[in-house]
Amino acid sequence: MGSFDLITFLFFVAAVIVFLQLRSVLGRRTGHERPPFDPYAGRRQAAEKADGNVVALPRPPDRVAATPEALDAANAHAKPGTPLNEGLRAIIAADPSFDPKKFVDGAKMAYEMIVTAFGQGDRKALKDLLSRDVYDGFVAAINERESKGETVKSSFVGIDKADLVKAEMKGTDAFVTMRIVSQLISATYDKAGKVVDGNAEEVGEVNDVWTFSRDTRSRDPNWKLIATESED
Repeated sequence: MGSFDLITFLFFVAAVIVFLQLRSVLGRRTGHERPPFDPYAGRRQAAEKADGNVVALPRPPDRVAATPEALDAANAHAKPGTPLNEGLRAIIAADPSFDPKKFVDGAKMAYEMIVTAFGQGDRKALKDLLSRDVYDGFVAAINERESKGETVKSSFVGIDKADLVKAEMKGTDAFVTMRIVSQLISATYDKAGKVVDGNAEEVGEVNDVWTFSRDTRSRDPNWKLIATESED
């Protein structure tokens, strides 16, 4: 074997070694791999033009159309023809799984969880239930309370009323506002154990107006609290 053939052979061996090393690192294709994720694919498709003039926009996932019975569920919470009724129907049309009664029941549970978590300073529980802005506001209040060495002792008695007062769609986002009247025993203590706010022995009535929201296109079924307002 001449020197030229020997060099060619050595290059061939080196190429085989490199190929084997690459295959061991990158793996083998089986035909069942997921296509590479392209975060900009949707944007490019949206920018493609049809017939030279019309921009083809990406469509939301197909949904089953709301039945007349589902839409009529709004009538149990608001008189037909009112803005609230129309708003609830708009949400049901966008998300047929939305049930006003189940929403009210879920909102009441969330209300108790949020009020309790705030009193206990449970930031982790609050994070899953609040929008970023509301969460930051709640945490700021907790931080201020803790910086003063104050503690809160509260007991949630129950909810007297929970009424839907407003519902609407803005784009794909659904918004529902509720007026909630609850009974709560709550007192804030300073470092010395003296009550500086509330009453540890009396049940107080709390009137709140809370707004919840969710993106109807999202696979996440959970609503988040996005705004709070107290009524005297």
